[in-house]
Amino acid sequence: MKSISNFKLWKTSGLILVLLVFSSTVFSQSKVDKINELISKYAEYGKFNGSALVANNGKVIYKKGFGMANMEWDIPNTSDTKHRLGSVTKQFTGMLILQLVAGGKLDLQKPITTYLPDYPKENGDKITTHHLLTHTSGIPNYTSFPGFMQNETRNPYTPEEFIKKFQDKDLEFTPGEKFAYSNSGYFLLGVLIEKLSGKTYEDMLHEKIFKPLHMDDTGYDHFGDILKKRATGYERITTGYENSRYLDMSIPYAAGSMYSTVEDLYKWDQALYTNKLLPQKYMDMYFKPYIPAWGNSHYAYGWGVGYSKIGKSKDSIYTISHGGGINGFNTNISRAPSNKSLVVLFSNTGGAPLNSITRAIYGILDGKDYNMPKKSLADELYTVIEDKGLETGLKRYNTLKDSDAYSLNEQEMNAMGYKLMGAGKTEAAAEVFKLNIDAFPKSSNAYDSYGEALMNLGKNEASIKNYRKSVELDSSNQNAIEFLKKMGDDVSDLQKEIVVPEAILETYVGKYELMPGFILDVTREGSQLKTQATGQPVFDIFPKNENEFYLKVVQAQLQFNKNEAGVVDSVTLFQGGREITGKRVEE
Repeated sequence: MKSISNFKLWKTSGLILVLLVFSSTVFSQSKVDKINELISKYAEYGKFNGSALVANNGKVIYKKGFGMANMEWDIPNTSDTKHRLGSVTKQFTGMLILQLVAGGKLDLQKPITTYLPDYPKENGDKITTHHLLTHTSGIPNYTSFPGFMQNETRNPYTPEEFIKKFQDKDLEFTPGEKFAYSNSGYFLLGVLIEKLSGKTYEDMLHEKIFKPLHMDDTGYDHFGDILKKRATGYERITTGYENSRYLDMSIPYAAGSMYSTVEDLYKWDQALYTNKLLPQKYMDMYFKPYIPAWGNSHYAYGWGVGYSKIGKSKDSIYTISHGGGINGFNTNISRAPSNKSLVVLFSNTGGAPLNSITRAIYGILDGKDYNMPKKSLADELYTVIEDKGLETGLKRYNTLKDSDAYSLNEQEMNAMGYKLMGAGKTEAAAEVFKLNIDAFPKSSNAYDSYGEALMNLGKNEASIKNYRKSVELDSSNQNAIEFLKKMGDDVSDLQKEIVVPEAILETYVGKYELMPGFILDVTREGSQLKTQATGQPVFDIFPKNENEFYLKVVQAQLQFNKNEAGVVDSVTLFQGGREITGKRVEE
């Protein structure tokens, strides 16, 4: 299917340039060994390619680079490789704003039109700087606009030009009413900083933060600059990796334009335990939990604050953290003030499981059990099929599918099947897709892929059966309906419009916790239900029947569940062959 480009192939170029920093104590030595083993396994299995740093009790105990900073020239990642930060930039924007507050130049509670008189008053008179900092302004998130990332990100803009992209749009809710992550709000904070300081956002970063803290390897990323040790951003595709899409860095601006190294973020972390940048009164404001955001966490001024799980245990530790994602990169910084621990992880292949790695590292630091990564069964199956044939590959699959050492992932299996089909091995691809159906029988995508392979083999009757099953599981699958039409199947029964009364739709509105820190927010606009998962855009959902809905933008479905009293108390997400049920936590 068309979503192949999102699938992951777990290949790795191996472990590159070990740069370990050992403490002199036996305590730290054992921690370092375990951290190294953990991240090395993620790298070995193709799940981490980047730079890492860990501190405990305020001291760096581990720093290391993995894989390639530049795959075309075989240049390795190191602990001083420069990576794009994405939304980790927001905490620096928050710091600059509070410095303006401390200097008497800005009142957080005054309308932003006080300082930006050209901003439309209808909205600007309702929005304060506090709202922008806490993602409670209601300004629509520009990166979620339809087609924006595909069509609008190559061209440079001045900040004043770019805010016109969102300043006249209707607010999504009354400012201060709730949390909704918005890059638009942080972009506007950059404009405020420039207006009140008379300097560029970039100059303010250097003058007020980077120079005082000697963060010499940190800056505002400009594509045209010659920047030594800059990592290239990559995306996974079915054949390995490709260069990520170009992004003009005037677009993320104060919401995500910075680059840095894991070593420089350690300097940043240490400074935040002092008053080098702000008096204590304002440091307290900086980290204060203001609004419920993700699960048990709250949002402060550019940070998520709350309790994070430690390893496999039920124990947790209070953390101040933020992640970032930008073309070809994902990043995470997590600080635990109680023991001055710090975990900084940068990936330049995008989509690395940084939260899982961070949780495991906290487990190591606290002496708790933690999860190690597993090998990809899809990769193993592909290797055996290529080397020894399909029959041997299928035997190997059946031997390993229940092994604790291997992970069976629907998307990886699907991607591998398409890789075989692209190589002309359609019979083998069909067998792989059939294995995927057996493992993930509720996945629409698995049936769709099998249907495509069967169609290519000329087995139209079997193909129609599987495409129809795909549509049964996901009525939004227009891809399957189009192929059914091409094979001469009457699809009139698959294209019926379902209308659910607004009174019933209203009973589904609320927040549902699918897992700790991951909330699904369901809202309604007239007869249209909408849903937004933590850190993701808002999507429309469409009814299959009265209590089952689907998304058109991704292969996913929602089922609203009632308790014995007939009240909706949970929702079940069906995606990727998995089911996750979340209890209602707020109406």
